[in-house]
Amino acid sequence: MLRNPIHFGRPKVILTLSLCFALLMTGCSLLHVSTESRLFLNLSASFLGEYDLPQSDFKGTTVGGFSALSYDRQRDRIYALSDDDTNPRFYTLNLNRQDLSNPSITVEDVTLLADPLKTETAPASLDGEGIELTHQGTIFVASEGNIAAQVPPRLSEFQLESGLWTGDLPLPKHYWTLNEDGTKTLGVQPDRGLESLAINAEGDRLFAALEAPLTQDTPLSTDRPYYSRFLHYWIGEPEPLLISENLYPLDPPMPGSQKYGLSDIIPVDDGGHFLSLERSYSPSTGYSAKIYQMVTGGATDTSRNHDLSLDSQSIAPTLKKQLLNLSDLNIELQNLEGLILGPYLEDGSRSLILVSDNGFEANTPTQFLLLRLEQKAQSST
Repeated sequence: MLRNPIHFGRPKVILTLSLCFALLMTGCSLLHVSTESRLFLNLSASFLGEYDLPQSDFKGTTVGGFSALSYDRQRDRIYALSDDDTNPRFYTLNLNRQDLSNPSITVEDVTLLADPLKTETAPASLDGEGIELTHQGTIFVASEGNIAAQVPPRLSEFQLESGLWTGDLPLPKHYWTLNEDGTKTLGVQPDRGLESLAINAEGDRLFAALEAPLTQDTPLSTDRPYYSRFLHYWIGEPEPLLISENLYPLDPPMPGSQKYGLSDIIPVDDGGHFLSLERSYSPSTGYSAKIYQMVTGGATDTSRNHDLSLDSQSIAPTLKKQLLNLSDLNIELQNLEGLILGPYLEDGSRSLILVSDNGFEANTPTQFLLLRLEQKAQSST
């Protein structure tokens, strides 16, 4: 005996509601895809060629340890920063791209950087990890600092031709705070400080980012998000000014990883679109690297947030989307640290150039990768 009578009209209502719900969810999904397509640029990157530069001697210096690149469009030359804190310098390189599948690099010059903070007690005060050319004929260098020697991270400006120091940009206090006894409780981690440096096409904005979370931001477990800090400066007239700081979401370290983090950033336009390079290393799998699109629109300004552990739930980070997994190129990757937008190619597309840091190992060449970056019209859907 049925306790409840069957009403034949009820399934129609349920079916109608189900269809409406399905359409609503489909609409939400399409809305998400449409929003994402408008948020990120329609970019693609393809591999063109690889070149290995053997370690060599040039004008009394060792050519190697490249940690960053900067492209001089007027001179069609590349500046490569050498990660040698005892003798900071950068090299002028000429990229021969007549055969894109087999590019070549020629070392033309070396410029020593004169650091006024270098003393007998602090001989390694400039540990260069990022380099960027300005419109005023100077270069900025990002230094990650030396915790053991109590040398803070720095954003320093030098003359391009002479290498003479002209000044430093101010950094937020939460990047480097020493206690009275000399111990450090807030700030960059050892060898994981300022790593990325970039300037927009107009030349009035500078961007810098950390390789890894600040000491106070480091999550206690791998199921919590890892955030690097991303700085945005005004460097035009009348004087430099920190505009904002945002969070960059890092890929969590894989089990067994000994190195991981954000290696470089480059602006694609003046609309808050960037490319970022993340790399990691594991003894079992070697080096891996990925290029992401990154957008800053809607990200929370964290310049007043000294410690993310106190308040991170309400903070909106920058967003990223994978552009290219370099491990899919089926070539042996080295320790890729530098990424730049290089010269335009014959078809009108832009080149992407990556460089590795060989750690001044004589038998390990410096790896250069040449990619094509293409942008298509945004999808209307």
